[in-house]
Amino acid sequence: MIEQLPELQSMIVASATYLLCIAVGVILSKVIFHRFDRIAALFLGSYYEVSGKAIRGMPMVWGIIIGSYGASRIINIDTHWLHVLETVTAVVGALSATIIVARILSGIVRVYDEKAQGIFPSASIFASLVEISVYVIGVLILLQNLGFSIAPLLTALGVGGLAVALALQETLSNLFSGLHILLARHIKVGDYIKLSTGEEGNVVDISWRNTIIKSLPDTMIIVPNQKIASAIITNYYMPDKELSIVVPVGVSYDSNLEYVEQITIEVAREVMLSVDGGVTEFEPVVRFHSFGASSIDVNVILRIKEYVNQYKVKHEFIKRLHMRYRQEGIEIPFPIRTVHMKQVE
Repeated sequence: MIEQLPELQSMIVASATYLLCIAVGVILSKVIFHRFDRIAALFLGSYYEVSGKAIRGMPMVWGIIIGSYGASRIINIDTHWLHVLETVTAVVGALSATIIVARILSGIVRVYDEKAQGIFPSASIFASLVEISVYVIGVLILLQNLGFSIAPLLTALGVGGLAVALALQETLSNLFSGLHILLARHIKVGDYIKLSTGEEGNVVDISWRNTIIKSLPDTMIIVPNQKIASAIITNYYMPDKELSIVVPVGVSYDSNLEYVEQITIEVAREVMLSVDGGVTEFEPVVRFHSFGASSIDVNVILRIKEYVNQYKVKHEFIKRLHMRYRQEGIEIPFPIRTVHMKQVE
């Protein structure tokens, strides 16, 4: 019984060490990092969230690693198993460091994209590529340090990569199409676009495979990048968000066209000044353009701040113009056709 006491004490100390390290990891994860968020925000600015997300959950992992290694040094275990434990500890530590670096770099890319909105196209594809690249480099470095020769692996990856490229031709096509879309900068996140196939809405994200478009009824349209790259696209945010809209109107042939033009401009100017979305400094334009079947047709040109404002501006303009025409006695004729019958003797 006396001979078993030191071994029992070693097991108790080892278990206590293991649990203590885990407890410290939990405290660091749940308490200390949470308390120092405000302090980190003062020193790191908008990047403090990146650092917080990068090390989230890692102190607990480190506590388990350190606790396991410390417990193994206290109790007497076989040299072979001690070497295995050291190797596992090194591998887990290297992987955790790789994860942290990948999270930090991808987070920095995302924060920079948000700050450079309108200058550099913001999309998750860049953050994903950075993260994947760090993981690949980290695994290769880890294999090299473990004694594995990565030269045959790279050769095998090169040969296998050709087969994978042929098998994943469509996926890779979408990936490179997404990169082309971002680098060409013809569209970016936030732009309102319309495809030649009829889909339209604001670009929400450009991922490694799809472009996500949010239409006006708040539905998500997911389009493969390859389709975007080959489609004819109308970007209503380039070169500027402001654009002109044309509202067609028809008035009776008996109308005084000078007076019609004056009243129409007054109503259009009032709409530009009072309706949200109208460009207040723009001077509306009225242009008579054709003799229609039952009316003289005129186009009213208005200016709006962005594409989605046209619906409210048109709505208010048509209501107010209809009311004003009624007050002024200006007739908006129904589509009619007059037939003159010639009497034959």
